[in-house]
Amino acid sequence: MTTDLVPAAEIVPALYREGRRHGVTLAILFAIIALVALVIGALWAKTYTASTTILAQASDIIQPLMEGRAVPTGNKDRAGLARQVVFGQKVMTELLKTGGWAAQNPSPVAQDKIIEQIKDRTSITSPRPDLIQITYRDTDRKRAFDITERMAALFIQESRATKERESREAFEFIDNQVKDYHKKLTDAEASLLKYRSANADAQPGSATDANARIGALRTEIEQARMSLMEQQSGEGALAAQLSGESQVTAVQTREGLYRAQLVDLQAQLDRLLLTYTEQYPDVVRTRHQMQDLQRQLAAEGQRKNTQSDASAKNPFDNAQFNPHYQDLRNRLGQARAQTAATRSRMSAAESMLKDEMERSRRIAASEGALAELTRDYEVNRDIYQDLLKRRENARVSMVMDEEQRGLTLRIQDPAVMPQRPSGLRLMHFALGGLVLAVAVPLGLLFARVRFDPRVLSAPQLERLTGITVMATVPAYTTSRDRLRDRTRMSLAALLVIATLAAYGLTYWIRLAGNS
Repeated sequence: MTTDLVPAAEIVPALYREGRRHGVTLAILFAIIALVALVIGALWAKTYTASTTILAQASDIIQPLMEGRAVPTGNKDRAGLARQVVFGQKVMTELLKTGGWAAQNPSPVAQDKIIEQIKDRTSITSPRPDLIQITYRDTDRKRAFDITERMAALFIQESRATKERESREAFEFIDNQVKDYHKKLTDAEASLLKYRSANADAQPGSATDANARIGALRTEIEQARMSLMEQQSGEGALAAQLSGESQVTAVQTREGLYRAQLVDLQAQLDRLLLTYTEQYPDVVRTRHQMQDLQRQLAAEGQRKNTQSDASAKNPFDNAQFNPHYQDLRNRLGQARAQTAATRSRMSAAESMLKDEMERSRRIAASEGALAELTRDYEVNRDIYQDLLKRRENARVSMVMDEEQRGLTLRIQDPAVMPQRPSGLRLMHFALGGLVLAVAVPLGLLFARVRFDPRVLSAPQLERLTGITVMATVPAYTTSRDRLRDRTRMSLAALLVIATLAAYGLTYWIRLAGNS
C-alpha cells in the first residue's frame, strides 16, 4: 500500500485510539523513565560549595611617600600567584590535615590522588585586579567550609612570608655585592695610588703640562736664535768699525786711560746689575777687569813715585786711548757679552727641551697603564655608589614588607558554612524525570501515528484511491474486548499512580531526614 502522512486534523483521534490500544506500554515506559530519574537523583551525591574573597591592596599613604625608594614586591597576576601558593606541596599537606584525610594515614599514592581531587574541586579566579576569589566544592559541607577558610589563611600567610623572604634575600644579595665592590674599589684605589707614587709623571694633566712646556721652550729657542743672529750681525758691524780706528792718542796719560777704562767698566757693571745677578758670567768678568785695572792703576802710581827724579820720560806717559775707539770697543764687548748670554740661554733652553721631550715620552709610556687603572677605579666607584643607593632602597622595602606596609592581603568576604547543596539536586532530577517520562511516550506515540503507513481514516482512503467513500463500518467490540480495554487502562493508571506515589514517598523521607 502506498504510504502517506496523516493530516493534522486526523492526528488527535488517531492518537486517542493508539493511546488506548498501547496504554499499558506507554504507562510502563513512563514509570521506568520516572523511577530511573528518581533513583539517580536519590543516589546523586550532594555538592556543597564555599567561597572566600581576598583583597590585595597597596598602602595608599606609604606608596606615594616611598615611590622611587622602595620596591613593593607583588604580582599583577593575582590568580596565578594564588594558584602557585595554594597548589603548592606545603599548603596541600596542611589541607590534608584540615580535611581529616591525614588522620587515615593514606599512602603516598593515595595522598597524591586526594591532592589531585582537591585541586580539581578548587577554583581560583580574579574578578578584579585587586580581588582573589577561592571556591571549593565538597560532599561534606563542613569540610568545604574548613578547607576554603584554611586555603585563604594559608595563602595570606605564605604570600606574606614569600614577600618578606624575597625582600630579605634581595637586601642580602645587594649587601654582599656592596661588600665585594667596596673591596674592589679599595684595591683599585690602592693600585692607582701605588702607581702614581712609583711614577712621578703619572699625574692627571701631566701630558698637557709637558706639551705646554715643550711649546714654550720651542718658542723661547726660536726667539733666542733670532736674537743671536741679530746680535752676531751687530757684533760684526762693530768689529769692522773698530778695525778702522786708532787705539790710543798722545794727549792722554796712562793713569788717565786706566781711570777712564775703570769708569766705563763701572758703568757697564751698573747696567748689568740692573738685569742680572752677582753670579752672572758677564758681571763676574766685569768685576775681574775692574780689579785688574785697579791693580794697574796702583802700579802706575807707584811707578810715578819711584821715577819722579828720573832724567828721561817714557814716551807713553802722556799717551791715552782714542775715546771713539774706546766706545766702539765697549760696545763690541757688550755685543759679544749679549751674544754669549743669548747663546748660553739658547743652550739651556735646548737642554730643557730635551729633558721635557724625554719626560713626555715617559708620560706617554705610562699614560696607558694610568688610564686603565683610572678606568677600573671609576667603574668600581660608580657601581659601588649605585649599589649603596640600591641597598638602602632594598632595606626600606624589606622593612615595609616586615611591617606589612606595602601590599596588604586581607579577607574581604570570609567563607560561610554552606546550608544548601550546589549543582543538581533531587528536585532537579525528579522534575526532569517527570517531564522526560511524559515527553518520551507521547513523542513515540506521535511518531507512530504520524508516520504509520496504514490507512487510518476514510478521508485518507479517498486521497489515496481517488474513490469517494459512501459509508464506513465502525468496529464492533464485544464485552470481552471492553473488559480487556478497561483492564489495560486500569493497569496503566495504576502504574502512573504508583510512580507518583514513589515520588511523594521519596520527598517525604527526604524532608523527614532533613528535619
